Amino acid sequence: MGKWMDFDWNQLLTVTFTLFAVIDIIGSIPLLHALKKKLGGLHEGKATLISGLLMIAFLFAGEKLLQVLGVDQRSFAVGGSIVIFILGLEMVLGVEFFKSEPDAKASILVPIAFPLIAGSGTLTTIMSLKTNFETSIVLFAILINLIIIFIVLKSLNSIEKILGQAGMIAVRKFFGVVLLAIAVKIFSSNLRELLK
Repeated sequence: MGKWMDFDWNQLLTVTFTLFAVIDIIGSIPLLHALKKKLGGLHEGKATLISGLLMIAFLFAGEKLLQVLGVDQRSFAVGGSIVIFILGLEMVLGVEFFKSEPDAKASILVPIAFPLIAGSGTLTTIMSLKTNFETSIVLFAILINLIIIFIVLKSLNSIEKILGQAGMIAVRKFFGVVLLAIAVKIFSSNLRELLK
């Protein structure tokens, strides 16, 4: 019981919210809906599982990959914060900086699991968060987001009807502002350490 009392629930909420904003599953609903119509289904369970495995693999093996490349975690976090900042700008301004053209004829796991859910922005964010938070907190946040992703994929039609076009734009812009603030925090804290 003591371990649960010591667990930092505020940090879990912050990391979960950050990943939710970066993955932007709500903002991806129109694209996911279009893909579902083209492909006749999304294989929600498989897409969620593959994207989850990618995120967890990057959480635990990303550091070793960085070592092979000769990059330290703090430098990666600073670089990652810039990517997160640009993602936030995309969401707020409605401008596309990162071009992506999912091929509907390709395997469903490629456009949806990667890069739509576990894309470069998500994987970069996981590594950036790992420098500021405990690995267990980031892992729990990934698992919570995977549950949300599965529910959203299963409920695409209902969510689109409830939110409407204006609602989805509002949610996207709100999460964009949150991402900008988080990017600035990660950038400043890691840059201070690098400059010491």
